[in-house]
Amino acid sequence: MFDTFFGLPLHPLVVHATEVVVPLAAVLVLLTAVWPRFRRWAGYLPLGVAVVALALVPISKESGERLEERVGENDLIETHSALADGLLPWVIGLVVVAGLLLWWNLTEKRARAAASASSADARRAPERPRLRPRWIPIVLIALALVASAGTTVQAVLIGHSGATAVWQQDMDPRTR
Repeated sequence: MFDTFFGLPLHPLVVHATEVVVPLAAVLVLLTAVWPRFRRWAGYLPLGVAVVALALVPISKESGERLEERVGENDLIETHSALADGLLPWVIGLVVVAGLLLWWNLTEKRARAAASASSADARRAPERPRLRPRWIPIVLIALALVASAGTTVQAVLIGHSGATAVWQQDMDPRTR
C-alpha cells in the first residue's frame, strides 16, 4: 500500500510534503505561543496543521520502509531510518502543545467577552475581574519552544540524512 504511486516510489513524494508541513506546524505553534495577536487570528490553524503533520509522519515512515526493501540496506539508510524513528514523539508533543494553545486562546476569548459584557451592563454591580494565572502563558511558551525546536531539528536531521543517502554516491567524483 505504501510502496508506489503510479509507478513512482511513494516515499519521495510523501517526504517532501512532510518536510514542509512539519516545520510549518512548528513555526505556527511557536508564533501562536509568543504572539497574542497571531494567536487570536490563527484560531484552529496551528492545531490543524500539526494534526496533518502527525498524519504524514507514519505514512512517510511506512513508505520509507517499503523503499528500503526495494533498494537494500546500507549504513546511510540505517542512519536515516533511525533518525526517522525519533520524529513521531516530537510531532505528538507539538500536537499536544497546539491543543493547549488553542484551549488558552478560547479561554482568553471567553474572558474578554465576559469582561465586555459586564462593562456594557451599567446597571449591574461591577464584578471583580477573574485573575488568570500568569504562569500558564509562560509554561505554554516554554513548551512551544521546546516542541517546535525539537521537531524542527529532528526533521532537518532526517532530511539531511536522507539526502545524503540518496545523493552521496551520485555526487562523489570518485564513483564516476
